[in-house]
Amino acid sequence: MSVIKNLQFKAEEFEYEVPFHITNSVATSSKVITVELLLDNGIVGLGQASRSFRVNGEVFEGLLKYRDEILDKINGLDVRNYRRVFDQIDKFSRTAPSLKAAVQFAVLDGLSQTINLPVYQLLGGRKDFIETDLTIGIDNLETTVIRAKEAFDKGFTTLKLKVGEDLNHDIDRVLAVAEATEGAGYIVDANLGYTAKEAIQFADQMYKNGVNIRIFEQPVDVYDFDGMRLVRNNCHYPVGADETCKTKYDALRLVREDCVDYINIKLMKSGISDALAIVEIAQTANKKLMIGCMGEGGIGMGQSVHFACGTGAFTYHDLDSCFLLKEPQKFRFKADGNKLYPTF
Repeated sequence: MSVIKNLQFKAEEFEYEVPFHITNSVATSSKVITVELLLDNGIVGLGQASRSFRVNGEVFEGLLKYRDEILDKINGLDVRNYRRVFDQIDKFSRTAPSLKAAVQFAVLDGLSQTINLPVYQLLGGRKDFIETDLTIGIDNLETTVIRAKEAFDKGFTTLKLKVGEDLNHDIDRVLAVAEATEGAGYIVDANLGYTAKEAIQFADQMYKNGVNIRIFEQPVDVYDFDGMRLVRNNCHYPVGADETCKTKYDALRLVREDCVDYINIKLMKSGISDALAIVEIAQTANKKLMIGCMGEGGIGMGQSVHFACGTGAFTYHDLDSCFLLKEPQKFRFKADGNKLYPTF
């Protein structure tokens, strides 16, 4: 059999190699909840939640209290009927999306071990590996350039650059990085930090200087759909939504209102079930996809690597927590330079 019998949460914390600075937020560590799903056949499925108050409104201590309620919903269900389990976990979409992702992946991991088939193959097996970018946080100009050059020299041909706190400083930093890393491409992420007018000014300066921006990510506030569309219609670069798109319903609105070129799926926002739906919505509407992370350790990173390789849906991959955190344990994936491989 493969029936769910128990569920355990384990609180963990990983320090960043250097403070992770994005718009109006600096983190020195990442707190995660590792989920252990015990089946009656002795198999333990693993998943991991990395909460975000800024994105999801989640409070770490509050999430730890969901264990009994979640177990009550899924106890006795068979992971071979994983969609039935997903339906129960979907009830936590608004209040605990990162836990939704962790438990849903633990279900797939339990099923994977039961039938001896890796999760990425359960999800389609479209790719054997993916290539990730590396994120450079907000810092002074000199340090930003040094870190970007180090990443580029290590083989990261796509760099993610955080902006959004100071328009003029951001312009100077990104231009300096582009000069120091000629040949790279950039995902520029404002994390809600600009007005539409500022975002357009930033993009104009980048275009005039020939900067190879592959995605201009989340330039405006989370609820500013009109601003997002305005930037997209007045910008030479593809515009992507991150914080604005948490659920399949958000994705549907973005598509319906023609606000974006890209949607950034993060399992911590959407869980497995909504992420699969967003893939279908985007592909049907001819929108492109990237996949990101939110400070997961090794178990959480493995979730996203398997999802990305399984669906093969993503043009760009921002799965770099394993390079930014100190000693996150590896789980079901391995890293070779900027290439990430799912393992079993």
